[in-house]
Amino acid sequence: MAVSGDDERFFRAALALGRRNLGVTAPNPAVGALVVQDGMILGRGFTAPGGRPHAETLALAEAGAFSSGATMYVTLEPCAHHGKTPPCVEAIVAAGVSRVVGGMEDPDPRVAGQGYARLRDAGIAVEANLFPELCRRAHRGHILRITEQRPMVTLKIAQTADGQAAGGEHDKRLAITGLAANLRTHVFRAMHDAIMVGVGTVLGDDPLMTVRLPGFDRRPLRVVLDARLDLPLRSRLVVGARETPVLAICGDGATDEKREALRARGVEIETCALEPSALEPSVSDGAGRLDLRAALGVLARRGITRVFSEGGPRVGAALIAQGLADEMLLLTSPRPLGRNGVEALSPESRATLADEASYGVIGRGFFGVDSFTRFERR
Repeated sequence: MAVSGDDERFFRAALALGRRNLGVTAPNPAVGALVVQDGMILGRGFTAPGGRPHAETLALAEAGAFSSGATMYVTLEPCAHHGKTPPCVEAIVAAGVSRVVGGMEDPDPRVAGQGYARLRDAGIAVEANLFPELCRRAHRGHILRITEQRPMVTLKIAQTADGQAAGGEHDKRLAITGLAANLRTHVFRAMHDAIMVGVGTVLGDDPLMTVRLPGFDRRPLRVVLDARLDLPLRSRLVVGARETPVLAICGDGATDEKREALRARGVEIETCALEPSALEPSVSDGAGRLDLRAALGVLARRGITRVFSEGGPRVGAALIAQGLADEMLLLTSPRPLGRNGVEALSPESRATLADEASYGVIGRGFFGVDSFTRFERR
């Protein structure tokens, strides 16, 4: 593969460019593209909010006539099918681009290698499938939505130095992390299409689940996993549902009365299956637990590609056990709780994270005084 050091530099720059709109391009992937000639960047593009225009057409438009004879760097195979807009490969060919340095093939069956094939058929030199691990990470949500009919999930768990996520049953809400870690959490929220919690978190903490950063107007869908629809009508989520959207995912057993009361306040309702074991009275309290894969399937059908789960230890343990936590952010305070509380991670979850065949560490560091570890599912 004839790829130079400059190729790597520009391709990594395109990846960084594509990250700018992570969280707002669904149902399309967040792609970055550069048009370069003689070492000069002549055009930049990244997928626009809502998924259109595509990165390639924006980069070509910025470069204009200088696209002729240039190299395009693009982080995902250009589309080859007619959708709401013409194929990007047609725009690349028409602009006179002479070489394309591209990322992974798009798993979407409407593309799936056809984009690169059409570029080669048009006489354009193509170097494809560069840096597959970086591209897989950048486009994981899109990949999983196509191949597994679910979005990717980033699980965030905060723990005290002695591994607790909360105090006792009647304790007030435990503030674990400091300002720097809290601000970084808002950045992570902004890079996802949806923020997801279980109803237990709502009942215990009454969270807002919004992005509160200066200069950011991003409103990810707020998702509550709530088998019986116990979501309180006076919760901050419900009160603000007409301003920032809320989706409650429930089971068939949720009453019509609860459904209508929440809908009247602007909350959307979707129904999905319960876990098979939850259908047995001997192991259920009558409410049952939602089948997490089915709930994620509901989100995928709505076009969601990236979910940030802040659902607490119970939801976190289930996501890890079922192989649905694709990335994990573990925040650890330097302060211990100093007594028994709610464990942030079960022994089984910690063992799974420590198993190199299941998860790998992709980052460590500090946000202020709080340490972080980032894991990635193998």
